[in-house]
Amino acid sequence: MAGTPTPQSDNVTHAHRIPPCSGCSVELDTGDVLVIIDPKGQQVCDLTAFARDDLAEYLSSGRSIDYAAKLWLSTGDTLYSSRSRPMFTIIEDTCGRHDFTLTPCSKKMFEIIYGETEGRPGCEGNLAFALAPYGIGIDRIPIAFNVFMNVTFDADSGAVAVLPPLSRAGDFIRLRAQMPLVVGMTACSAGQSNNFNYKPIDFLVEARKFD
Repeated sequence: MAGTPTPQSDNVTHAHRIPPCSGCSVELDTGDVLVIIDPKGQQVCDLTAFARDDLAEYLSSGRSIDYAAKLWLSTGDTLYSSRSRPMFTIIEDTCGRHDFTLTPCSKKMFEIIYGETEGRPGCEGNLAFALAPYGIGIDRIPIAFNVFMNVTFDADSGAVAVLPPLSRAGDFIRLRAQMPLVVGMTACSAGQSNNFNYKPIDFLVEARKFD
């Protein structure tokens, strides 16, 4: 059920807003909890992450799906790195449908799928811009964990469909960092992913509490 996240720590930062069709980056320590919130409903957030002690190690779609043995990851599942190390554990999820198969939207994707020629950067460009201070360029942006994205697959033909997100206003996902991380996030720019209505994404960090 949708609702406002309940902080699990006494050391909680205030919520931040990612404006529509933009991105940002944030650093997490081991044990920090990242809460991603859909404030208005039906808005996707592309999430990617890199190990802070070696930025060559990145969040891996293939390994995460392989080890979970399922396409749709939710509460209790672990997101793994390219080196098979746990990066995140999903500890709470009020939506239950996210995608980890389709790549971030890009200038070229907008041209091929939507016939656009104005050159919007998309999530690929927005992630690269947000992660540029860490030396992470556009060619290093992997398949993202597409929070709130609703992708279906036909069992017979294998056809892929991007449907409107199932997230309602206030839905959230809470992920605990299993290592120090550099994280990139967007408010997704792709029309199909967001029911052709571009909205913001909110997030907050619940810092690990030490006794």
